[in-house]
Amino acid sequence: MRGFPPTTCHSSPLKQLKQFFVSPPTKNSIYVTTSMEITLSWQDVGVYNAWLSFKHVVSNSLIHSNLLTYLRSIPLQTYSPMASGLLQRLLHLTIFRSPFLRTAVPGVAAAFALQTAVAVPSILAQSERFYDASGSVTFLSVTLLSLYLPSLRTRAAASLAGLPKPPLPSLLNTFTGAAGGFHWRQAVLSAAVVFWSVRLGSYLFRRILHEGTDSRFDTIRGEPAKFAGAFVGQATWVSLCLAPVIAVNAVPPAALAAVALRATDVLGLALFVGGFAFEIVADRQKGRWLSRRKDKLHDEPFMTEGLWSRSQFPNYFGECTLWTGIATMAAGVLLTRPVQVGLGFSGGLVSKAFTLALSFVSPAFVSFLLLKVTGVPLSEKKYNAKYGHRKDYQEWKQNTPKFFPKLF
Repeated sequence: MRGFPPTTCHSSPLKQLKQFFVSPPTKNSIYVTTSMEITLSWQDVGVYNAWLSFKHVVSNSLIHSNLLTYLRSIPLQTYSPMASGLLQRLLHLTIFRSPFLRTAVPGVAAAFALQTAVAVPSILAQSERFYDASGSVTFLSVTLLSLYLPSLRTRAAASLAGLPKPPLPSLLNTFTGAAGGFHWRQAVLSAAVVFWSVRLGSYLFRRILHEGTDSRFDTIRGEPAKFAGAFVGQATWVSLCLAPVIAVNAVPPAALAAVALRATDVLGLALFVGGFAFEIVADRQKGRWLSRRKDKLHDEPFMTEGLWSRSQFPNYFGECTLWTGIATMAAGVLLTRPVQVGLGFSGGLVSKAFTLALSFVSPAFVSFLLLKVTGVPLSEKKYNAKYGHRKDYQEWKQNTPKFFPKLF
């Protein structure tokens, strides 16, 4: 059995690690299963690219454990020939046995770090101008980090072993079938988050630049503790919403490739596209309505046309629907046996229940936040105070569903 003897691994760490990487496994010395399962285990330790050409990778948990223990035992200074700084420290401190944790922990840490970096000057200036924009940037950053982190670990391990660094995965290769790309599910889910965050972030940023302030912060921007709580809440929102995407990005591409196209892939993508389009149309209709009112082309005090005649909050319906689509697509593949193995899960009932919860915590949290905490409650309080005495407003509320749009 191959592994790092505890009595010798510290004498020359780079030499020992290089020898471990360079000597390919053989059927005589290592238990070999299918090539798919074998490829999984080497990505689990972050160096699978070194063995893709052999089609044989270790699937023995003892070797897996020995390597991770050894990597964590190497002093951080040993990594100096590779790289230095925050990223290297992050990689060194997050060498967990679970592939999911190795991607999720850095992602969540990055979310809270980015929000803290924006919160401090915002609290000092008592300004919410960059609150929504920082949320979009955090979504983008955590998504891309989770997508590229396994490859960054592979490059770091190869550099430590004195081997050539493999190139970063190519998005082009993802859809051409060439080697060295992401799996298409990883690319599609990550792209979905990128498109959504850029669109919503730019829309909200333009709105606050135009209006100057956000009424949600009227009572808290002058109270540092409460204002800081908004940024903590946003970091939590990013972390929970991205949970299914982070999980899929943590899966070795070989495991995802072992799962054929499923109905949940199609359904999830359709829900995302439909919800995304619904949200865009609702926001644009309201934007045009506000613009016409500003130009005194109408004097309607509240909007009751377009999608807003079908639902009181069509933009929130679209938001919840698109996250449900992401969760559906992710859950469908995360529950399969190859992917469970690739994530280091047992594949049993408890593991699958956890995976299901991990996927649907995203739309559940978004729905709770919008319907019970910020979106609907704050908007209703504001408009009820302004227009609650008006008969037309009461009729609109009575005849228009609050969330799910009426079809006829």
